[in-house]
Amino acid sequence: MTADEMKRLAVTSKANLHRALFDEYCNYVYAIVSGKLKSCAVREDIEECVSDVFAEIFRLCEKDIHEGDLRGIIGTIAKRTAIDYHRKLSAKTASVSDDIFANIPDISDIAADTEQKDINRIIYENIKKLGEPDASIILQQYFYGRTAKEIGNSVSMKENTVHKRSIRARQKLKELLIQAGINHNA
Repeated sequence: MTADEMKRLAVTSKANLHRALFDEYCNYVYAIVSGKLKSCAVREDIEECVSDVFAEIFRLCEKDIHEGDLRGIIGTIAKRTAIDYHRKLSAKTASVSDDIFANIPDISDIAADTEQKDINRIIYENIKKLGEPDASIILQQYFYGRTAKEIGNSVSMKENTVHKRSIRARQKLKELLIQAGINHNA
């Protein structure tokens, strides 16, 4: 949009001038603002900043319609406004950062979680020691919640055979876990 076009629109109606400026430069301003704020802002903050940029552009047009590179002027206003927003949003984030520490788990929770992961790893390793198809039967039964009939279909066995193998595999697994130092009563 040239300065002559802007002057012509300003004579007919300021609202028409504002609409034409917005229509022509909205994507340009949005690209600049979102590029500057993408690391610290949500969509609503970016849209608010874009609105503030156009408010400043409209105020500038009220004073004087500039000859020259309008795109450059709008780009400068957008960059400076986005930088100001970035500073404000970064300051807010810094003050909220104390709340982040509230979500860090207690060291005793971490230790308990690590211990449980070690136990789960030992159990899994010992299930694998059962061999096939017993390991598959136990995994499907206890980790995937499948019925004996479903397991039988997947390992090509009768339902009652799956039951018998499951009983034997659990007894053998119990012995392996006791040898590994895991007591089921603990």
